[in-house]
Amino acid sequence: MKVDTASKRKHFKTDLSAGLVVFLIALPLCLGISLASGAPLFTGIISGIIGGIVVGFLSNSNINVSGPAASVALVVYTAIQTMGSYQAVLLAVILAGVFQIGLGYLKAGTVAYFFPNAMIKGILASIGLVLILKQIPHAFGIDQVFEGIESFGQNDGRNTFSEIIYVFQNIGWGATIITLVSLIIIIVWDRPALKKYGFFKFFPSALAAVIVSILINQVYKMNFPDLALGPGHLVTLPVANDISSFFGFFTFPDFSQITNPQIFSIALSITFIASLESLLSTEAGDKLDPYKRKTSTNTELKAQGIGNIVAGLVGGLPITAVIVRTSANVNSGGRTKTSTITHGILMLVCVAFIPFLLNMIPLAALSAVLFVVGYKLTSYPVYAGVFKQGKKQFLPFIITILVVMFTDLITGIIVGGTVAVFFILRDNYKNAYLYNKITKEGTEKTIIKLAEEVTFLNKADIMLFLDHIPENHHVVIDASKSVFIHPDIFDIIEDFKYTADYKNIEVELIGLENRNKTKTFWKG
Repeated sequence: MKVDTASKRKHFKTDLSAGLVVFLIALPLCLGISLASGAPLFTGIISGIIGGIVVGFLSNSNINVSGPAASVALVVYTAIQTMGSYQAVLLAVILAGVFQIGLGYLKAGTVAYFFPNAMIKGILASIGLVLILKQIPHAFGIDQVFEGIESFGQNDGRNTFSEIIYVFQNIGWGATIITLVSLIIIIVWDRPALKKYGFFKFFPSALAAVIVSILINQVYKMNFPDLALGPGHLVTLPVANDISSFFGFFTFPDFSQITNPQIFSIALSITFIASLESLLSTEAGDKLDPYKRKTSTNTELKAQGIGNIVAGLVGGLPITAVIVRTSANVNSGGRTKTSTITHGILMLVCVAFIPFLLNMIPLAALSAVLFVVGYKLTSYPVYAGVFKQGKKQFLPFIITILVVMFTDLITGIIVGGTVAVFFILRDNYKNAYLYNKITKEGTEKTIIKLAEEVTFLNKADIMLFLDHIPENHHVVIDASKSVFIHPDIFDIIEDFKYTADYKNIEVELIGLENRNKTKTFWKG
């Protein structure tokens, strides 16, 4: 379904509101991924701005939100250690963008259409779970964990679950109170009874929670200093004294490294991970889209490529489409590109002119926002719906969730996709033919009806079945309904004909030898 101009006008207010919510969520994630990458703090902000404005404008998707992603953080961190400078890595980011554009023109984006639904649903549900689990430390006042890191292991030496145990042994009551108040505000604010009023419909609940959380922390400072949140529990943006120092936050690539083969290796790694996550996020976003619009994945690769070229030129981290921000966008009412571009513009304006105000936002309030986003992705009806579809859907779904939780997103994509494809191939392996055995007047006859499509994947099953046909038998192989038969299958049947000669097996072929004839008989 296409959204016409009238619909765009209709969604304009809610898109602005959604863009503001995505901005609030994306801001600490961008900073956290910068820290995890070992890059300058402002680099993630640069990518958030470019992902919102440049990629948002060029993308064919109406709801995708792009920016720096945790999946590429380890690649960047390792690359900086290997190359010795972030400027050299920026050159690899530019090259990765060029490669992505090339992949777009080569139509490589169509790979996304082969992502099994069970895996995509599993990724969405796992992201929801990881969001909730990873935000628990910030919600209860523990700040040693970088924002935006989705892998099971953490920078503080603990893992997702041991961190939660540590949290409940060291609860920070100031942050906990802010989290609970923020959750109550968001839940009540989004009730249908209040959404009937224009103010509650337009003014985002997340912003209301953030404003109240800032006020609560100010009350702490004046009256309850023991509860007051320090800088480690707040958004931490670099503050420029003037416009020239602001532009000093930007970094530029080292083009002298273009002859270094390691640069191309790093660029290929970034290309693979960024493209894979972008394609998956695009497919997942299309499933979340209330209008069920289909995004051109080839156009998306080109848009991501241009975004990475721009990011590399001005000092940004690699950019991908990001499921968390896309999900938050849809859940907040984002329906057109306006919300994505708005979030990028807000990030640019706010970090340039009011960073001191943003640095007053408690991370606990943003954790409450992400709790709600995570719950919507991984709520009970999601699991129940997939379970009803049977084990062939549920097993890849639940395995994907477990692998993402105990490793990371990219590993989850690979393992979940492999499991889902296994079930598809197994079904294809088993459904190559139907057979019926008939005994009449002491003669045994087996009729084998081949499916419409018989591929090389069916070789083993057909070969084993034919090998186990007993002596003194009559076999009919009927391919009259087949549209495609792989040449390997013809070879198997041809070999079986010669084997049948020694077993006194009579073979009757229909629609196989000389496809223009109705029947061909051969007796061994």
